[in-house]
Amino acid sequence: MNSLSMCGGLRALRSDAGQPGLRLLVCLGGLLLAVLLVCAPRLSVAASAQSQLQSFVDKVHSATGQFEQNRSGDGAGGQRAQSGTFAFQRPGKFRWQVTKPYAQLIVSDGRHVYQYDPDLDQVTERNASQAVGASPAALLFGSGSLGDAFTVKDLPDRDGLQWLRATPKTADAGFAHVDIGFSGGLPARLELLDAFGQTTRIVLSQLKTNPEIPADQFQFVVPKGAALVKMNE
Repeated sequence: MNSLSMCGGLRALRSDAGQPGLRLLVCLGGLLLAVLLVCAPRLSVAASAQSQLQSFVDKVHSATGQFEQNRSGDGAGGQRAQSGTFAFQRPGKFRWQVTKPYAQLIVSDGRHVYQYDPDLDQVTERNASQAVGASPAALLFGSGSLGDAFTVKDLPDRDGLQWLRATPKTADAGFAHVDIGFSGGLPARLELLDAFGQTTRIVLSQLKTNPEIPADQFQFVVPKGAALVKMNE
């Protein structure tokens, strides 16, 4: 099973010339992608990170925001920090758009995940179930039980945040684990250790929860002239 590492942000799909792609959000998201619970009742600071994550999954049905992402570890030298915007809508729809230092777009319509690299003039298409799977994108954008795909445990507080670690139950998830930090009931940071020993750190800001998001934000049309590579077979 392939998985989207947010959103690189999640796991890199390309690593040319210091321009690693994202693999969530979904990256968000990158996606990843942790979101402030502005429209949901705030949890007590004393609540465990696990309970805060579950509340986020249960109560936040859509969100938009900005992200900053960087990578460290062996082989990460020369890779530049990334920044951009994201949006998601449960179940399984998300948009993770890198704007600096180069352009890249990942869109899931719930059935397929598309990655568009304008400088390569190429679009990669994957089945959403294969691309997201047991990934950070599934943690943040999915709607199923977290225990189905991950082993989740609380970690000691660090940097003023309450932390949890989610470890995928499948060996082919493409990453070892992802740590998510919360503050005052709000997800604040993600740190993902991939299969190559590199750590991707994502910070999200300007976050809005449960907004109305135009449907076309989760639709993708292959640009005229761009090559389409289908990875579904």
